Amino acid sequence: MPRHANYIPHGVIPAVLLPFDNYLAIDEQSFRKHLWDVASVEGLSAITINAHSTEVGSCTFEEQRRVLEIAQEEIGTKLPLINGIWAGGSIEAARLARMATQGGASALLVFPPTPFTLGQSPQMALAHFKRIADATDLPLIVFQYPLATGQGYPKDTMLTLCEEVSTIRAIKDWIGNAPHHEWHIRTLQNLPRPVNVLTTHSAWLFSSLVLGCNGLLSGSGSVIADLQARLFRAVQRNDHAEAKRLNDRIEPTARVFYAEPFVDMHNRMKEALVLLGKLPQAVVRPPLVKIERAEIMRIREALIEAGLLDKNARDAA
Repeated sequence: MPRHANYIPHGVIPAVLLPFDNYLAIDEQSFRKHLWDVASVEGLSAITINAHSTEVGSCTFEEQRRVLEIAQEEIGTKLPLINGIWAGGSIEAARLARMATQGGASALLVFPPTPFTLGQSPQMALAHFKRIADATDLPLIVFQYPLATGQGYPKDTMLTLCEEVSTIRAIKDWIGNAPHHEWHIRTLQNLPRPVNVLTTHSAWLFSSLVLGCNGLLSGSGSVIADLQARLFRAVQRNDHAEAKRLNDRIEPTARVFYAEPFVDMHNRMKEALVLLGKLPQAVVRPPLVKIERAEIMRIREALIEAGLLDKNARDAA
């Protein structure tokens, strides 16, 4: 299926979840329904697959190809698909980029390669992105991690990437530092070839959007895409009273989804979809493990507080 031509990453982009069955295989039927549920929300720019939210680190190359195939079949005519490029090294990243291009993706979300956890140089970062850019003509989104992880790109490196790799058209900004985040917005979105800042600071989304991001890319959009889209529109039209009201509804979900340990965020989102009747079960692949009932009850309370779950469901589980 042909991709959406000339798509530039912007606006509200949920990153969907990937359901599994009790044998840890992809639950294709539930995944198809989940895709439709999210894609039916008004005001989305695209959908992201094969990313942290779909537990891409535990998926094989062929499973990632299948995830893209299913997404194309279900929603590919409706919305552009952004395919994550998560790989240990640059050669495999380029292989994934070719697969995603052939599979009809509209843009690629490029994760930092595994060795960067031990450190990086500007030359390494540039070589990684150039190898991927040589494998595809799709727009690239740089996944910007916090600098303390070793995987984030310092300001000079980021500018070099944006200047020397012409297909970089956005960053997924998880820098975790408000002044640095604002620098991204002021600097990258005003380059001669603008690079959109898509915030993924979902725990403080309202504050981030007010700084002027041209979009957001968030795993919590798998649960609250409608609230995120409405918040983005309210901020865009400078209706901060409405934006604050929406943020007050989002806050309870952010509080539970992004609690410690942070690694369980998408695990919790699956449980939220089960509570909302949108997934049959919340199976995760190892090394993730199912969260405890007490935490599931906290998620239930947050959904009720956010107005997403009827309070009469409080005792339903």
